[in-house]
Amino acid sequence: MRVIPLYVVLGGWLSMPAFAADAGAWLQRLATAEEGQSYHGTFMYERNGSFSSHAVWQLAENNQVHERLLQLDGPAAEVLLVDGRVQCASEQLASQVRDMKPWQQAQLDPQVLGQWYDFQLLGESRVAGRPTMALGVRPKDQHRYGYELHLDRETALPLKSLLLNESGQLLERFQFIQFSPDAVQPADIEVGAACQPVSLAAEEAGDTAPQWRSDWLPDGFQLLDSSVRPSPASDERVAWLIYGDGLAHFSVFLEPLRGAVVEDARSQMGPTVAVSKRLTTADGDVMVTVVGEVPLGTAERVALSMRAGADQALR
Repeated sequence: MRVIPLYVVLGGWLSMPAFAADAGAWLQRLATAEEGQSYHGTFMYERNGSFSSHAVWQLAENNQVHERLLQLDGPAAEVLLVDGRVQCASEQLASQVRDMKPWQQAQLDPQVLGQWYDFQLLGESRVAGRPTMALGVRPKDQHRYGYELHLDRETALPLKSLLLNESGQLLERFQFIQFSPDAVQPADIEVGAACQPVSLAAEEAGDTAPQWRSDWLPDGFQLLDSSVRPSPASDERVAWLIYGDGLAHFSVFLEPLRGAVVEDARSQMGPTVAVSKRLTTADGDVMVTVVGEVPLGTAERVALSMRAGADQALR
């Protein structure tokens, strides 16, 4: 979420304590803004050179947050979330919704995140016709990406977000074109017939703790969740673990190969990397796949560090 040129963002970070304190206060406002704020608007999402536009309505009432997203170009796809959990989705949009707004699933604790990121106010900006404050989030090591967040002065909601790699290259952009914190009505979050209920079968089946651990994790990353679930491509059961540092996160999938011949692979689409490595264990070969918004080298090192045995303790 940024309005300042990338070379200024990466090359001109100041470390004045007062700036850091003010930035932490803005981050704290952001942490609570989504919980009780109703709003509607339209935003643009850019990833891997492709663009899409969406309308959004968020209704916060009775200690619940309902959010409806509607894709405005291409197929008329939409998603409905309640308290961050997908309730129904058109197939085209279901896999994208969490990628578009990563801070919603984050644990934005300034004190904790301050161990792994530097925060700085970059100055006044303007997005969607509204005054905003640009906040820089710079990683302290090479194992995570940096953000620039343009926070609405009235609501502290992010009206623009840029995700940058270690070289200052833009990996992902989220930016409101129109935004209004006006009242949202229950009728605004009613979805169409194409929004199909999301099956909970996979979640209900995933109640077994996987017996896997990572011998290496970047500082600050901890195991957030884990389960064993049926593979969508075979009859095997796949161990799934998700790690995070409070802002960045990645998933690890481990699937028995049963003699299948597969090759190691690595790819990157925008900020998302996928690394697959064959791992030999006492029970046979396993394909380890790491997927997430972390640098490629970090994902490879995590994949190579996975070991069978006692499960890793949850945070």
